[in-house]
Amino acid sequence: MAGRVNQLINHLKGDTINTMSVQAESWHGVPQAPPDSIFKLTAAYKEDTFPQKINLGVGAYRDDEDKPWVLPVVKKVTEILLNDPGLDHEYLPITGLPSFTSAAAKLILGADSPAITGDRVASVQTISGTGANHLGALFLSRFYGFGEGGRKVWLSNPTWVNHFAIFNNVSIEPITYPYYDPDTIGLAFQPFLNTLRTAAPRCVFLLHACAHNPTGVDPTREQWGQIADVILEKGHYAFFDCAYQGFASGDLEGDAWAVREFVKRGVPLLVCQSFAKNAGLYGERVGALHVVAPTKEAAQRIKSQLSVLQRSEISNPPAHGARLVSLILNDQTLFDEWKRDIRTMAGRIIEMRKELFRLLSEELKTPGNWEHIVNQIGMFSFTGINSEASQALTEKAHVYLTTNGRISMAGLNTHNIRYFAESLDKAVRGQL
Repeated sequence: MAGRVNQLINHLKGDTINTMSVQAESWHGVPQAPPDSIFKLTAAYKEDTFPQKINLGVGAYRDDEDKPWVLPVVKKVTEILLNDPGLDHEYLPITGLPSFTSAAAKLILGADSPAITGDRVASVQTISGTGANHLGALFLSRFYGFGEGGRKVWLSNPTWVNHFAIFNNVSIEPITYPYYDPDTIGLAFQPFLNTLRTAAPRCVFLLHACAHNPTGVDPTREQWGQIADVILEKGHYAFFDCAYQGFASGDLEGDAWAVREFVKRGVPLLVCQSFAKNAGLYGERVGALHVVAPTKEAAQRIKSQLSVLQRSEISNPPAHGARLVSLILNDQTLFDEWKRDIRTMAGRIIEMRKELFRLLSEELKTPGNWEHIVNQIGMFSFTGINSEASQALTEKAHVYLTTNGRISMAGLNTHNIRYFAESLDKAVRGQL
């Protein structure tokens, strides 16, 4: 009897070993993916025990004590929701919370936009700005009539690195247009405009609505007008990514100007919208995609297809963040409080820009022209330093930034800005 039991056990062991062998063989070809550069940078920062370390890599707002800041209006609205006896956890509609999506569309397009008044906007709640970019890209991959240029999207050089992965994942090839001029540390406007002119008709161009990530360099309103002229002339499609409305200047209306001007002029476009930065709702993943259609009937058809795509991917978007933002956008008192909170965040970043410029230009007299620090806007700044200086700052001064010299201005505060300026000065002089 014991012998038969042992035989059975050995047989089962053999089956287990064979199953494990087959499984191992099945996944043998899966390569190890490289870590995300920003998350890798943050992990290294957290492990560093140096008391004066600075994290200038992460794109999230920090207050003057280097702490995450929950907006006062968000705290207030959270209490309102928690005390709502009618609150439930039922599914939202596939396209999201209607009171959120309609208010979000008005925020970016303007309540008096001809697209809004003409019911020509197909709006869908998304998993923040990343989800909006993905859903917009997926929609174009299925339905956009790409011209002779092929299934391609033009991205600014540089751009948010995730744009490349998002479009590659839906089989749209990303290619780049000139945007940043390292010689002037500003906009390469004429090369950008020339690319718009020489590209095949009906190309898709991804444009940052404001506070360009990662350079902090935006076109002027006059330049935006010329960009719109060429896009209309060539029949291109504008894919707007708007992650920083209000965060660029502290003015929600002003930061939406380019998108609203393009709609007014009839440029075919969609807009990806995020509330991660301007509402401090990073982990709630609150976003929206707005496709501006030529007619009300076309908008209805577009929304029906966006609903089908959304259903196959996330089924229903999350409710809590959307409810928070909906309350803020639809109550004038709360909306005014939110605008004050935005001005607080944008204002602190602007003050850090002014102080960094003062330290480098006037006090330390760091070699070079540093006016771009105050001319750029938004959360990020391209310092103009090379990769060697960037690496020296990280390895020797414990200042964590990307190797292209981009810094998050939100990581600077009154306690660390002098140390950073002095370290940057030494890096520029080759003294680190």
